[in-house]
Amino acid sequence: MIGIGSDHGGFSLKQTVIQHLKEKGYEVKDYGCYSEESCDYPIYAKAVAQGIKNGEITGGILICGTGIGISIAANKIPGIRAASCTDTFSARAAKEHNHANILALGERVIGKGLALDIVDTFLEAEFSNDGRHIRRIEMIENES
Repeated sequence: MIGIGSDHGGFSLKQTVIQHLKEKGYEVKDYGCYSEESCDYPIYAKAVAQGIKNGEITGGILICGTGIGISIAANKIPGIRAASCTDTFSARAAKEHNHANILALGERVIGKGLALDIVDTFLEAEFSNDGRHIRRIEMIENES
């Protein structure tokens, strides 16, 4: 199951991504927000990150205006590797090389078509079990 969350700046794109994921057969858990009323992105970043840590979901997607703030907030949670991506190459590398477990998107930065391509690329990519990538992930985890 994929968890998804956004603030008001990412609400519209979140709705599009949820529909896209459901059409592709994914189960989705929506952690909010639920309207375009102004709200604070750290709440939703933490909710999705905790969902991963608690085993409720296997990965997440977070959306705010830029994708930056919400990814910073998620990365405060130990064990979370959120990557803000604006292109498919970065989305693939984030998963394959960095074992990212959350994709962060910026609704005000990318269009819906590109966003869906990024989502698909991220979800289809798999972590490379190459020793150098594992070593680097362990170095990151040990710094927490």
